[in-house]
Parts: sequence; C-alpha cells; structure tokens
Amino acid sequence: MHRTDPLLDAEHTAPAPAARVLHLRRGGTSVVVDLDAAPAPAIVHWGAALVDSTPATLAGLAIAARGQRVSGGLDATPALTLLPTGAEGWFGTPSLEGHRDGSGVSILLRVVDVQAGEHRASIALADAEAGLAVRAELRIGPSGLFRQRITLRNTGATAYVLQTVQPTFPLPWDATEVLDTTGHHLRERSPQRRGLTFGSHVRESRRGRTGADAAILLAAGRPGFGFEGGRVHGIHVAWSGNHRVLAERTVSGDAFLAGGELLLPGEIVLPSGAAYSSPWVIGSWGDGLTELSRRFHDEWRARPQHPRRPRPVTLNTWEAVYFDHSLERLTALADAAASVGVERFVLDDGWFEGRRDDTAGLGDWTVDGEVWPDGLHPLVDHVRALGMEFGLWVEPEMVNPDSDLARRHPDWILRGRMSLPPSARQQQVLDLSHPEAYAHIAARLHALLDEYPIAYLKWDHNRDLVDAGGGPAGNARVHEHTLAVYRLLDELKAAHPGLEIESCASGGARVDLGILDRTDRVWTSDSLDPLERLDNQRHTGIVVPPEMLGMHLTSPVVHSSGRTVSLGLSGAVALFGHFGIEWDLTTLDDATRTGIAQWVALAKRLRPLIASGRVVHVDGTEPGIDVRGMVAADAASAVFTIVQAATSAAYPPGRIRMPGLDPARSYRLRVLMRDGADAGQSPLAWADAAPLLTGRELAEAGVRAPVQRPQQAMVVELTAEN
Repeated sequence: MHRTDPLLDAEHTAPAPAARVLHLRRGGTSVVVDLDAAPAPAIVHWGAALVDSTPATLAGLAIAARGQRVSGGLDATPALTLLPTGAEGWFGTPSLEGHRDGSGVSILLRVVDVQAGEHRASIALADAEAGLAVRAELRIGPSGLFRQRITLRNTGATAYVLQTVQPTFPLPWDATEVLDTTGHHLRERSPQRRGLTFGSHVRESRRGRTGADAAILLAAGRPGFGFEGGRVHGIHVAWSGNHRVLAERTVSGDAFLAGGELLLPGEIVLPSGAAYSSPWVIGSWGDGLTELSRRFHDEWRARPQHPRRPRPVTLNTWEAVYFDHSLERLTALADAAASVGVERFVLDDGWFEGRRDDTAGLGDWTVDGEVWPDGLHPLVDHVRALGMEFGLWVEPEMVNPDSDLARRHPDWILRGRMSLPPSARQQQVLDLSHPEAYAHIAARLHALLDEYPIAYLKWDHNRDLVDAGGGPAGNARVHEHTLAVYRLLDELKAAHPGLEIESCASGGARVDLGILDRTDRVWTSDSLDPLERLDNQRHTGIVVPPEMLGMHLTSPVVHSSGRTVSLGLSGAVALFGHFGIEWDLTTLDDATRTGIAQWVALAKRLRPLIASGRVVHVDGTEPGIDVRGMVAADAASAVFTIVQAATSAAYPPGRIRMPGLDPARSYRLRVLMRDGADAGQSPLAWADAAPLLTGRELAEAGVRAPVQRPQQAMVVELTAEN
C-alpha cells in the first residue's frame, strides 16, 4: 500500500532555491549559464535572444534544464557542463584530459571566480587536488557569434601532459541532422549530411594544416534544414593546425557540439606554472544556413584589420606560363592584363634560384640570376608603369631537399626520425619553431619586401605535415610550427604596412579563421572548373566573407578537369568573390579580349556590393539549376546568378525565387549578362520586359527560369524603385 509521508511531500513541493544565472546577450543571440549546475557551470541555452526574460524566469530556465535521477544511474545525474570530465560522472566525450607521467588523470573543477558583463564572461575554475586552474572565456560578438576559449594552467609541482581541451556548445534536442564538409585537392569543402543518432560524429584533421578534407563548419539542426530555413547551430575551430570537431547525442538527454586543437602525444607538456590557451571555437546559429553565415560575415567585416579598399582585380601567372619565365613573355602578359582592366599582377612559382620545375630550389629565396640578370626590377617597373600592383608567390614553410638551404641545414626540416617523412611534390616542411630557421626565412622575406614594391604575397603551402617532429626522436611540433607561422605573418604585416597576403595551400587546404585573421583572402581551390566551384564556393562561403574568397576566370579548357567552359559561365561563377583571372591573355582574339574586359568592368562595378552585401543561396530549385545572389545591406539592390549546371527535367523550367529582398519594396529586373542565346527557343518574356515586382513576390512566387543549355548562365540585377 502506498503511504504518504507529509515531510517528504513538503520537501518535494517546496520551491527550489533560486539559481545563480549569467545571461550574455548581443546581436540577436542569448547564452544562459547556470552557475549552480552540479557539479560545475553549464550552458542551458545558446540561440535566439531571450528578450522577455527576467532574472526570475532565467533562474527557472536553469532549474528546468536539470535532469532527474534515473534508475540504474548515478545518485546525481551529471549535467553537460562547460568542461565535462569523467570525475563529474560524465560518460560522454570529456572536454579536458591529461596526466602527470601516467598518473593524476582525474579532473574535478569547481568555480572560484566569475567576472561578467553584458556580452562576455570569464569563469575561473580550479581543481586543487589535481593542481589545475582553468579560465573559460565566453564572448558574444556584435553579430551574435558565440566564442569560447579555454586557458589551463598547471598549478601543481610536476609537469602536466595535456591531451584534450575542447569547450562544449549545447544543441537543442531536436537537432538530429548533421552537416559538415570533406574533400581533397581540387574538390575541397564538399558537403555531406547524416543523422545525429546516439553517440559521436567526430571529424579530425591530422594533416598539420587545416586540410582539404576538413570540416570548415560542423553544423546540426532540425532535419532538412537548408540555407533559407530550419533552425541550425554550427561551430568552427579558428586554428590552422591539427584540430577536432564533434557532434554528440547522449542517452542522458544531452546533445552538443565541441571542438578544439587536436594535440599529438606529448605535444603540450606544461611545467609548473605554465599555461596553454586553446584556439577560439566560434559558434553561430540561425533559421537556416544563410542567417548562420551572416553572423560570421558581419563580425569578420567589423574587424579593424579587415581589407577595406576595393579588392583589386588580380591576374595570377601560374596557368599562363608555369615555370617558363622570361622578361619578354611576362611583360607581354602584363600588357595584355592591363588592357582588360587588371589591377594586380602576381608572379607565381619559378622566379627564384634553381627553380625550373618543382623538384628543386624551395628555401633559396633569392632571385634567379640566370633568368633575371637584373633581378625582378624590369618586370616590377613595367607592371607598375601600367598602373598595376605587383604581387609575388612564395612558399616560406617548405624546402626541397635539392636546395642550398636543405644541404646546409638538414636539421631545420620537420621529422620524427632519422629518415625524412614521405615527400610530397618533392618537398619537405621547414620547422619554423626552430629559432634559426625562423630567423632565416623572416630575413629573406623582409629583404624581398624591402627591395621590391611588393603589394601582395601569394603564400602557398603545398603539402601536409607528416611525422612532424623536432628531429630524430623529437617531440611533435605542429602546435609550435603553427604559432610560428602566425608570428611570422604578424611580423611581416607590422613591418610592411599595406602588404596583403593570400593563404593558398595546394588550393584551399588552409582555409580557417585562424589564418584569415592575419591574411586578406584565401585561394578557394586550385580547381577553376566553374561547375566544381559551385559547391566549393557555397560551403566555403558559409564561414568566409565573399570578398575574401579568390574566384578567377579560367581558360576555355580548364587545366584541372579538362572540361571546356564558356566565358559566360566562368564569369558568372567567379563574380561573387575577389575577382581575378588565371589565363594566358596573350593568346586571345579580339572578341574574347573584349568579353573579358566586360566581365572585369562588371566585377569592378559590383565589388562594393560584394564586399558589404549579404549572400543568398536559394533552396528548392530544380536539380541542375543553381540560383544564388548578393543583396545590398540596405536591400536597395541585388544581383543574382542563374547557372544551368545540367539539363532540367521540366522543359521549359519552372519558376525560381529570389529571396532576401525587402518584401514591401518594388524591384526592376534587368539582365546584366547572358551566356549565349535562348537555346533556339522563343525569347524569355521577363528578360525583355524588365518587369517590376515586389520583394515579397520575388521571394514567394518568383520568375520563370530561362531556358539554358548545360553550362550556361545568366546574371540579373534588381534595383529598388521605391
């Protein structure tokens, strides 16, 4: 028989004591932290701004998030804390791991201090028994990005070997679909999706650089989320070395994202008193990926070092001449570039000592006297006399074994044993954490920048780091090497004001916000095939603002794929980024030269919009049709591209929408560029009529897609008239 105990009933119905709660808010985002969660603080909300919340309701929210004790479980069900560990009773992936020569593995953190403002907090935690002190930094940026960084200090008497530091970002329980990216050289950042079932979805990069196969964003959301809608949360690790991201769903009713630097065995050993700070892990959310992406773009553009001047139209010489350098050939190419409106001329690989192919010379950063008896001055002077800036390709972190540098200093090469690591492109990696190696490379770069008026460095990185140790039987060096690269970039920028640097890594294998905090653009991919670029640019651009994405016109036969493409397709796909050209312009006929000049002129006209507008990717288009746009921040104008990647099932195609405009304003539609005629069909009525439609009509009903052959494109401009 059930018996009632009045005392127990009173205890069960008495109000719980109010929870101490932090409410950080900014840019449409709220983060709520329960400081009294057991056994350590826990984030109980990350997402939409809680504009109507009061201290009392926030305390209620914290209490409402606490789990019950369950049969077969611990007497106190552990929460998903800021930094969950096994000693808390947490059975999921821990956020902190380490040891002291195999012992002292238990970590149980308690709050010792909290400092907080409206949109940032610093929470100090400690485990006196383990000899560890931790500071968790939480910040919400002006656009609503949520950043976390963890600093761990060894307060014990003996050295501490750090294994894992990765802050957590809680997910709504209905976030059951995961999106990330993978890929390889010439096909970076290809999207993939899967269900987030119980357990972990883990993505790791052990390449010593971000990696062509890295997940630039790990996102989880409601099933079927797209760019235009569907609640979704995602994180990015702002780090250019090894890293890990994971999405996890636990049987204890928690779901979360986590990420951080992937530390190799013994890579971080903290002596007594020493500290390690993790990279920033940056989280965004939105009703669809477009809103999530907008937070990244807006915040990145607000940085003081963000490139402000119009992005110069760039010609890179690689696919035009490869290693076949001569003053006559390159000045002719510069003349042709200037004639179509190019503003920056970049001399690629092959200018330095012994570099007639990719087997020798890396590390010997002096101008080849045989090819350039007067140095680069005649070419630089010619380029600048034409009104263009001069840029130069370098690969400072690399060395060919067949080089004077490698022969003089084999100890400067990253290796973990006596034999060299497997080669790639006949090259190895210099250990820039070695003080003498760093000083040598820095001196050579400063010398080049002092001698020549170089406005731009194309900084390449053409291989992964393999067995990257500090010499035979040495320790892992990826962490220290990455910090040294950051230090070198910062040093060069400080010493040479106005210098711009591109991060290029066998194409797009080092694309992350760690490197982009120090550089001015990334080379999105070595593939200039416009069809291959569609997915690449769409998913790279979720995190990276469009004006920082290198997008170039390609020659009619694409070097990487062999596909034959039209100028119209190439131009349309390259338009929404930092525009440039990768083509031997000395081979053009007059009609093609005129066509390129028209695309260059259009790119120049639109670049203020590209550098400040909001990217729109349209969901629900017919397979084979890609629609994307750039909408001005004030919604007064927009440009959309309509690319026919493959034949359509419907003939003629159905309607396509153009969302993202002001629903109450009316817009005039005009065709700016059309790739070819109407494929033998009757004219497209709205293309000839330049009709007026409201933003709501464009977003909800749309217009008929043009009949286009595969690999054709149209560019449409919309201008508000009220």
